[in-house]
Amino acid sequence: MIAIRRAPMMFGVGLVYAYRYTLGLLVRPGTCKYHPTCSQYAIDALHKHGLVKGSAKAGWRLLRCNPWSAGGVDHA
Repeated sequence: MIAIRRAPMMFGVGLVYAYRYTLGLLVRPGTCKYHPTCSQYAIDALHKHGLVKGSAKAGWRLLRCNPWSAGGVDHA
């Protein structure tokens, strides 16, 4: 029963890992302004908040990642 409830969240985490090992390889290391990186933030948010709220938090983080943001430490 627990595995069925966690399946959507694990699907979202799988998508983030798929990004990391495909398109994420095109991003130069050390270019992220935030700590942890956006992909790690997304994984943490998905684990902590579930698929819907975790995806919303990760999307908001991606919107804040722009040339005008100060960056810094931002935990899920």
